Amino acid sequence: MIYLLAHLTARPNDHAEIIADAKIMIAVTRTEPGCILYDLNVSITDPCSMIFVEAWESREALTAHFNTPHMAVWREKSGPYFVDRKIEVIHPDRVELL
Repeated sequence: MIYLLAHLTARPNDHAEIIADAKIMIAVTRTEPGCILYDLNVSITDPCSMIFVEAWESREALTAHFNTPHMAVWREKSGPYFVDRKIEVIHPDRVELL
């Protein structure tokens, strides 16, 4: 099993649109083969700060997720809203930065 942590910072006042689009993408992603956990958490003190917490059966399942049509739509819609992102894939023996 591997984990992905995506720390994202949205532009001020844009987080409501991001959350609405994310809910659609999250629902579809949770049905993908290899998806164990897929959640979005928004800071209670800073709504512009969010983190996706994901668990996948394998790196191959995560790679397949990256290549799905709904992820392409998510990247296109959400990209302009984020001002910072840090993505870590946590393997049993190392951390991969994307």
